[in-house]
Amino acid sequence: MPDSPSAQNTHTMNNNYIAKLIQLRRTGFCEAVSFVVLLCVAMPLKYYYDYPLAVKYTGWAHGLLFIIYIAAVLRAAYAGSWGLKRIAIFLTAAFVPLAPFFLEKSLKTETEELRNSATAKLTSS
Repeated sequence: MPDSPSAQNTHTMNNNYIAKLIQLRRTGFCEAVSFVVLLCVAMPLKYYYDYPLAVKYTGWAHGLLFIIYIAAVLRAAYAGSWGLKRIAIFLTAAFVPLAPFFLEKSLKTETEELRNSATAKLTSS
């Protein structure tokens, strides 16, 4: 027997939210790596070895990833109906080195829980 329209809609919404969480995890990881590279590799190259191009290109890449990360946070927040506190935590994490790595772990846990609950609902139907 086919699922009811509301069950299908909930399943689609869950899949959409899971996809947004995965995008946020990947974007956050890339943004965090670029920030660490900027601070720990490019900046010393600029100031100790007089090589400013390292900061120019790494900074440009980090800036682009930062903008993509902000968009990913807002998309996940909208899809998951996040509160302002959670949105603020994820946006603030972009400014703290290594913080997105810790948030990525919580997103992974949340994604797995959503997948497991969706699987349980499908098998019980």
